[in-house]
Amino acid sequence: MARKSWFRYFQYDERKETPAEARNVLLIVAGLIAAVTFQAGINPPGGVWQDTKDGPDGHSAGRAIYSYKTREFYIFLISNTLAFSTSIHLLISLTHRFPFHFEVILATASMVVTYGSSIFAITPDDLVKFRYILLAAAVPFAIRFMLQVYTRLTRMELPYERQIVVPANPNEENA
Repeated sequence: MARKSWFRYFQYDERKETPAEARNVLLIVAGLIAAVTFQAGINPPGGVWQDTKDGPDGHSAGRAIYSYKTREFYIFLISNTLAFSTSIHLLISLTHRFPFHFEVILATASMVVTYGSSIFAITPDDLVKFRYILLAAAVPFAIRFMLQVYTRLTRMELPYERQIVVPANPNEENA
């Protein structure tokens, strides 16, 4: 008897699960990702400096300790922001037309502003490159927009695909 792998056993099966069940699972997963990435953004790995130290190897209180490893910090920051904005996009998309949708959007927008202000507060001033962070935050929305445009453009009927209607009586003219 052939055994089903655990991977196939837990895969989505549209014959068993309804779209509502799938949406609920996606809402939970997106909510967990948003919570984890939000927490990582406001409390970065290594924490923040508690004191200010002057000199060439100095640091400022309230700045991320990890930010003094510039390349690694930006990899973390951009990846975390990308995951956060993707989960926010998923939450907003999955709750579209839900009751209290405006309130959901207001709460998530406030969370995004809080995340952004925290990121900018813990990052040293000389390291802040807003364009990279904003680009990472915009990627999920831009990809979805491009997919929507592509889908609409490919659904349009092209001129050479129109069917030519031949009248039953050859003496009739097309109007």
